[in-house]
This record gives sequence, C-alpha cells and structure tokens, in this order.
Amino acid sequence: MLLRLPSATTCSYNVPPVDQIQPPNQSRFLHSLLNARRRNAAVCCGASSQTSDLVLAAPEVRREKILADKLRLGSLTEDGLSYKEKFIVRCYEVGINKTATVETMANLLQEVGCNHAQSVGFSTDGFATTLTMRKLHLIWVTARMHIEIYKYPAWSDVVEIETWCQSEGRIGTRRDWILTDCASGEVIGRATSKWVMMNEDTRRLQKVTDDVRDEYLVFCPKTPRLSFPEANNSSLRKISKLEDPAHYSRLGLVPRRADLDMNQHVNNVAYIGWVLESMPQEIIDTHEMQTITLDYRRECQRDDIVDSLTSPEEVEDTALLELNGTNGSAARVKDGEDVSQFLHLLRLSGDGLEINRGRTEWRKKPEKR
Repeated sequence: MLLRLPSATTCSYNVPPVDQIQPPNQSRFLHSLLNARRRNAAVCCGASSQTSDLVLAAPEVRREKILADKLRLGSLTEDGLSYKEKFIVRCYEVGINKTATVETMANLLQEVGCNHAQSVGFSTDGFATTLTMRKLHLIWVTARMHIEIYKYPAWSDVVEIETWCQSEGRIGTRRDWILTDCASGEVIGRATSKWVMMNEDTRRLQKVTDDVRDEYLVFCPKTPRLSFPEANNSSLRKISKLEDPAHYSRLGLVPRRADLDMNQHVNNVAYIGWVLESMPQEIIDTHEMQTITLDYRRECQRDDIVDSLTSPEEVEDTALLELNGTNGSAARVKDGEDVSQFLHLLRLSGDGLEINRGRTEWRKKPEKR
C-alpha cells in the first residue's frame, strides 16, 4: 500500500537509500566488483556515459573522488552488507557540556548514509539517486526519522557508525544505523528512517517503480536487518498531533540559506533545531535529549515561515507516571531513569499546514565531562 502524505508533498531533506547485498554465493563477487568500481572511480547504476551520475566524466573528477576515498575513514564491510565509517568529534560540534549536540549526531548519520551510497556507485549529484531516478527527475525524501542516543560522545571522541539500507516495497526504502564508541566498543546510539520517492519538478510523491527497485535492490539484504529489532520498540510508536494552544511556542522561524540542501528544501537537521526552539529552558538546562522521532508531512522551502509548538505528552501508563516532573511536565521511569517526554508540531505560519510532528524524550544530564 502506498504511503500517502498530504498532496503538496512530503518531507524535507534526504539521505539516500542504496545498499547492500546479494545472495550468499554472489556476495564475494559483488564485494570485489564494488571495490573495483571504487578503485576506478567509475560510478555505476546501470551506466550511461551521458549522465552526471557517472564519475567517469573528467580526469580531475576521478582524481578528486579517489582522494576523498583515501581520506575518508570508511568502507564497505567485508561481506558487503553494510558500510562503516569513523568520525572524530570536533570542537565546533559540541555544546556546553563538551559533548556532541543532537544536531551533530543527525549530521553524521546523514553523512555516513551519503558516503555509503557513493561507495556502491550511486550518484553524487542528488543524494544518491539511481540512473533511472535521474532520468525521471526523481529524488528521495524522508518520511520518518527516529534517533536514540544512549550516550553522547565528547570532544575528540571517535565514533564508528554502521549503516545499511533495505527495500520497503512500493512505498520506498528504509535506512538504519548503529553508533559505537571506538574506545570502549559500547553501542551509544541507534537510528532508523523511512524514505519515499518524489518528483523533483511536480513535488509530488511517486511509487517506487520496478526499474528503480532493480537498481538498488542488489545492494539490499534479502533477510531484513533492523537496528531496532525489539517488539513494540519506540521507533514504531504513532505520534499524535499536537493541538493548539500549546504549552510552549516559538513563532515566525525563517529558514536560513544554510538550511537548504541540494534539493532546494530545508535539510533534516534544521527541523531538529526548530523543535528545540520551543522547548522550555528549564528542560534544556537540566536534561539532554534521549530520543527524537519526526514524521514529515510536507517539505519546507526557503520563503516559508514556521511556527514551533511544544507540549508535555500525557503518559497513558499511570503506573509509570510521576506527577512531579520538571515544570509540571509528565515524567516516567524508563530503564531506571526519570524521563520527560514532549510532543512537537512544526507548521506553516500562514495557513497552519503541518510540516512535521514529533516526539522527544529527555533524561537528566550527567555530570560534566
């Protein structure tokens, strides 16, 4: 069944799908083939010398791609099923606690997803679109993003992120991530996302055709692999619409030029920042975001004006409720921690149309590192 979002369009930024694997008896051949492609810096997708999807173009383009591959601390895994890359947390990526911000983590997820797509030979022009997608002016847009951070890395920490992608049938693709602290080997976060296809000219959703699926399905695992395999995990929870009046609001937010991506609409990380704009300051001061889920209803463009609304979310399980939550907000006990949770709505200021709705969970900040 086709995922239907409001007719205007959908979401916002894109982290491309593409991925992984063949049946077991072909995986070694596929891995060798992909390595050869990377060495030659010639991008595939079915391959036509006339498209910008190919890095065959000019010698200087090939040299630049080879240099980028050498400098990048990432590659396909040995079995070709996923892609791993290491990142050093920079000083400009941390906040007042000297730990990475949630925007930093979201940026790294997007970066490793794009690098994975390039490593298997998809376009560097348009967030890893396939050859058929480029011909038909199709792009990938995010329908849902769910991120859980168990421990934020600090300045100079090294984090390894593994990512892989798989088909979601006619409605799109799914990309997952696992984040690991390289020093301890501890899993410090997980994330998952769903992507749908949109026509770049009409800005309307389209079904994933057989031609497009055939181009990326060879890189997807035949057996589903989920970063959140647990039953009833929080990534599956439906997000209720936040009704006005909200407890907290920040009105009249305007996209900066730097918020736009190569598809000419607001990038995913900007939405996280807008959500934070309407969070109560006392929560920001004493808590850190543990989980964020965003459902994208409509894309946002440069001239749009956005309202950010936030309210505490009512917790249905009264056995877990504590009425003394910060600022009177609902708090619950999760894995031995007091967790405060909120609902969010981003809407267009003029007509009130939903851009996206979200949910966040917050835990007490640890001592400064």
